[in-house]
Amino acid sequence: MATISSPGIGSGLDVQSIVSQLVALEKAPLKQLQTQASSFQTRLSTYGNIKSQITALGDAAGKLAGASGWNAVNATSSNPSAIGVTVAAGAPATSLTMAVQQLAKAQSTASTAVAADTAMGTGSMTIELGSWSGSSFTAGAGTPVAVTINAGEDSLAEIAAKINDADAGVSATVLKDASGERLLVRSKETGLENGFRITVDDDDGNDTDASGLSRLAFAVGNANGMSSSQSAQNALATINGVSISSASNRLGDTLPGMTLQLSQVTTEPVEIEVSSDTEAVRANVQAFVDAYNTINTTLATATRYDEATKVAGALQGDSTATGLHNALRSMMRSITASSPYTRLADVGIELQTGGKLSIDSEKFDAALADMDGLKSLFTIETGASTTEGFGRKIQAFAEGLVDAEGLVGNKTTALQASIKRNGLEQDKVNDRALRAQARYLAQYNAMDAAVGKLNGLSAFVSQQITLWNKS
Repeated sequence: MATISSPGIGSGLDVQSIVSQLVALEKAPLKQLQTQASSFQTRLSTYGNIKSQITALGDAAGKLAGASGWNAVNATSSNPSAIGVTVAAGAPATSLTMAVQQLAKAQSTASTAVAADTAMGTGSMTIELGSWSGSSFTAGAGTPVAVTINAGEDSLAEIAAKINDADAGVSATVLKDASGERLLVRSKETGLENGFRITVDDDDGNDTDASGLSRLAFAVGNANGMSSSQSAQNALATINGVSISSASNRLGDTLPGMTLQLSQVTTEPVEIEVSSDTEAVRANVQAFVDAYNTINTTLATATRYDEATKVAGALQGDSTATGLHNALRSMMRSITASSPYTRLADVGIELQTGGKLSIDSEKFDAALADMDGLKSLFTIETGASTTEGFGRKIQAFAEGLVDAEGLVGNKTTALQASIKRNGLEQDKVNDRALRAQARYLAQYNAMDAAVGKLNGLSAFVSQQITLWNKS
C-alpha cells in the first residue's frame, strides 16, 4: 500500500486516527457475526450433548428390547464348597438335589527311589492312554508315544523332561527326599479313560525285572516297575436321584446353561436353585429411566426462558428441540399391544410434572412377579411403531434421530454449515476493511501531500510580500 512516512505531517491532521475510525465502521458488521458465531457454537455443542444422550437412551432401550436385558439368572448351592454352580444367561429356572459319591481323579504312579543323577539304563519307553479294569488294560484311540532313553546319560530329571516334551497325555516330574529320587508320572486329564500304561524296550534284554529301564515300566500287577499311587476314576454323582458319571469334576453340559464344579464328596444332599435375576432386570429398567431423565433435563433446560435470571436457554425458540422434547414425552405416555401391561405407568414407571420419569417401587415389584408380562411390555414385536414394545420403539426412535439423515443429525449438519457460512462472512468483512484501509490511507496521503505543497507555497508568498513591503 502507498503511504507516507508520517501521515498528517503535511496537513497537520490526525490521519491515522481518522483512518482507524473509518476502518472500524467498515468492521462494524463483525460484532453481529461474532455474536451469531458464538450462538451457533453453543447450539452445536448442545446438540452434540443431545445426540450423545439420545444414543445412550437408545442403548438402554435396546437392552430391554431383546433377550439380553431379561435373561440374567442367579444360581445358588446349599454347599458351594462341595458343589459350585454357575449359569449362563438364559438358563431355565430350576430346582434340583445333587449328591457326590466320588470325585474324578487322574492316574498317578511313582518309581522306586534311586541315588541322585543315576543313569536309568538305555532303550525306549512307550506310553499309551486307555483304561484299566483290574490288571487288564484297554488302549484308547490315541497313538502310543515312544520316548528314547540314552545309554549311560539319562537321569530321572532328563527322562522326565523327555516325557513332557513327548506330549503323550501325561506329565512327569522328579521327587527328591532323603531316600533319593523318584520319577512321578500323572495323567494330564482326570477320568477312567485317561489312565496310562508304560512299557519298556530295555536294552539289557529283560523288560520286566527290577534293573535298568524296566524300573520305569508300569502295568497293574508288575511289582518290579513303578507303583500306582492313584488309580484313574470318574466322578460319580446323583441328580434328583439319577446316577451320572463324568471324566471331569467340571460338568459343563450335564444341564442346559449350567456348569457344576465338584470339589468334595458329600455326606448329605446339596440343594441347587436357578432363578431369574430380578435385580439385574431392575437395574436395566432403572438405567433406561435414568437415560430418559438425562435427555429430558437437557432439553428442558436448553429450550426454556428463565424469568428469574432473564436468561434464555441455548435452544430457546428452537422448534426442532421443542418438537423433540414433546415427542419423547408423548412416547413415554404411549401404549403397546402387550398384555397384561400396555403402559409404562401400569408397572410403576410414571411421568412426573416436568416430564421426568420415576419408578413406583411397590407397583414395579408387583410387575417383577409377572416377569413374562413385564418383558412383553418392552419386547413385543407388532410391526407397527405405535404399538411395539417400549424397548423396541424407543430404540428405533433414538436410532432414527441420530442417523446422518435423522432430525438431530440434520440439525447438527445445518448448524455446522451455518458456522462455516458465518466464518466466510467474517472473512469478507475483514477483507473489505483491509481494502478500505488501503484506500483511505492512499486518499489521505495524497491530500496530505497536496496540503503540504499548498502550505509551502503559502509560506513562500507570505515571505515575498513581506520583502516587498520592506523595500
